[in-house]
Order: sequence, then C-alpha cells, then structure tokens
Amino acid sequence: MTDLRTPVRTGAAHRLAALVEDALGVPLPVRLRAWDGSETGPSGTPVVVLRSRRALRRLLWQPGELGLAQAYITGELDVEGDLAEGLRTVWAAGRERGAHAPRLTLADRARAVGEAARLGAIGPRPPVPASQARLRGGRHTKARDRAAISHHYDLSNDFYRLLLDDTMAYSCGYWTAEAGENADPADAQRAKLELICRKLGLTAGSRLLDIGCGWGSLTLYAAEQHKVEVTAVTLAREQAAHVREQVRERGLEDRVEVVCQDYRDISGSGYDAVSTIEMGEHVGDDEYPAFAAALHRMVRPGGRVMVQQMSRGANAPGGGAFIEAYIAPDMHMRPLGDTVNLLEAAGLEVRSTESMREHYVRTVAAWHETLERRWDDVVALVGTETARVWRLYLVGGALAFEEGRMGVDQILSVRRDGAGGSGLDLSEAADWYRDLV
Repeated sequence: MTDLRTPVRTGAAHRLAALVEDALGVPLPVRLRAWDGSETGPSGTPVVVLRSRRALRRLLWQPGELGLAQAYITGELDVEGDLAEGLRTVWAAGRERGAHAPRLTLADRARAVGEAARLGAIGPRPPVPASQARLRGGRHTKARDRAAISHHYDLSNDFYRLLLDDTMAYSCGYWTAEAGENADPADAQRAKLELICRKLGLTAGSRLLDIGCGWGSLTLYAAEQHKVEVTAVTLAREQAAHVREQVRERGLEDRVEVVCQDYRDISGSGYDAVSTIEMGEHVGDDEYPAFAAALHRMVRPGGRVMVQQMSRGANAPGGGAFIEAYIAPDMHMRPLGDTVNLLEAAGLEVRSTESMREHYVRTVAAWHETLERRWDDVVALVGTETARVWRLYLVGGALAFEEGRMGVDQILSVRRDGAGGSGLDLSEAADWYRDLV
C-alpha cells in the first residue's frame, strides 16, 4: 500500500525551523537555508543562509543579537536579498510577539542542545571576531573612554575619507527642502553646519569650543565661513592629526587650536559658544550631570550651547549588544526629555529642540550606498570582517531611525547672565523657524 502522507523532512533547515517555531511560538518569518542545502520558510522573503555548523554553535554559546551579529560578521551566516528587508521582517515578528513571547524552559534548552548535537554543531566556543572591542577597567574611566573612542574613530582616516563626503562630517546631515530629493550628501552636511553656526549666533571673532570635533567639519566651517576662533577637542589621535593637517593646508593656524584630550581635562572657560555634536552619547549616565555642568562652566554668561545627540524612544532600548561590542563601546542613549532635564539641572536654559530623525535615515543611507559602491576598496583597506561590521551597522542604524527606535536632536541652550537675560535675539529664533516651515 502506498503511503500518501507528506514525507517527513529531516534536513537541517527544517529541523532548525521546527525548533524555532516550537520553542518561541513564532512562525519562521524568513526563508532559511542550511549548510546541507536544505531550505524552508516562506517564499518571496530574504533568505538567511547558515553556511556552516559553526554558526549554530556560535548561537548556542552566545544566544541572541550578539551571537547572530558574530555569525554574520564572520560570514558563517549570510543574507541573500535585501539585508534591510531581512532585519525589518525579523524585528517586525519580534514586535508582534512582544511581551507574549514564551520563555524558554529547561526542556526547550535541552531539546535545542540535543538537536544541535544530532546536527554535529556541538563543539568548543568559537573565537570572538577580531573586530570586537576588548576594553578593560571600569566604565568611563579616562583610560577606558580613550580606548573606546580609539576603537571606532582611529580605525583609519583613509577609511573615513572613503566613506564620508568631502566635509568629513560623521554626524547627521540636514536635508533642506530646497535641495530636493537628489541633494548631495556634502550639501546636507554643509546645511547642518550652517544651521549650527546660526543657532549659536557665531560672528567674526567669536570664541567657539568644539568638544568632540571629529574630523573638524564644524571647526573648519566656522573658522572659514564665519571667521570664528575655535578650540577643537577630540580624544581620537587620528582625528586630531587630520584636523591639524587641514588647519595647516587652509592657513587657519591663527584661528584654530586642536587639542587631543578628555573633555574632563578642559581647563578653559568664558567661550561665547560651546558645541558638542554627537559626542554626548559616549558620556555615561552617571557622568552626564558632570558633563552638563562642564558645558555650563565653559560658556560665558549669555553664551549658547549646542548639543546634537542621538536619543532613544521612551520604550525603546537604543544601542544594543552589537553596537556596544563593535561600534560604540559603552554608548549611552536616553530619551530627549531626560537629556533636557540634565542640561537644565546644570543651570542651562534650553531654548529649542529640533528632531532630525528623518534626516539621519537619509544620511546613513548615503553612507551605506558609498560602502556598497566602494566595497572592494573598503575590503582592501580594512578587511572583509570589518567591512561586514559596517554593512550591518549602517543597515541596522538606518532602520532604527526609520522605525523611531532611535532619534537625533539638536538642543540649543543658553547660560543666563546675572540679570536674568539670555543673550538670545528672538528675531534670530524667528528666522530659524521661518526657514524650517
């Protein structure tokens, strides 16, 4: 008698899919292909490819986001099709389950280990990828902060020249309506730099302290376009070397001083304006009140402070295990309102906030387009593993901004003078917002 029942599928992909669906109660949201050629899951979706048993072994040793990221970075796991769509699909499935996702019992874990053993995936813990940060010491000591900054920003000036536009601005651009859909990323960065200079009220001879100056985009723009005297501060040696080189080439020695030091070691005060552009994320939660107090001390009464800083949604984690391990170790993001409260507790009066979240979607997309277009050059410069780190970082970052899990805001504040004045020209403020409408 012929058995007409559907045959049992025993390929690695089918067994793993069944394990996921039974343990987590979630239908497989993407297609899965295993090292033995077996494949299952919904058609028409991105295909997650487990190229070797080591990918599964890595997930057993390091479950969750970090294990998945490690497997992707090493090439043990890959995605065929649109990586962004794959991540979007998986995150959407996770949000759908939310708090109702079942907890893994001891029996579930034992079954997973048993299935892995039958698939030949049991073995010693795979080595941590070389590109993962290895920091020592207490969080946010000066030595550890220097190492954390060096891990990301001292990667290579040549790499950042390849990835960024000619402004070398590594922060959110400002895509104006006048520029249209085909705006050049460099134009968006220059528009952001001009907006900051206008909000800070910079004029010829103004003294600006640029904390976390990066590769000097704001420092050089303010000195050249607004004739400002700038003290530029960075912890990254490669960045300091680049800015000093640019200062010499542009003949700005009389206007720009570049200092490679921790913000906690800045002794100056009385600046007309202080800027910190996407540096505050590297300041710890416990350290942020002292950081805000330092901003207040460094600016003169009536002077302005601009903080451009990434934030997280009130119910969103922000950052994550991958970001902290590979991109920005010890990174801290908080909701916008919490940062405003910290600045005001330090004595700064917050006068305006502007969300730039949608602008970051376009900014990161531009960096990602360059990465893919120059992929061979990137790999030749930093290696395949680091190139894959950046692909995952940029794709995941754009999605986080797109979905509102992360944001970025410009926060303008003023140190009030003794008479209670702010030094802020209200007609200027009206001009900013007239331009935004």
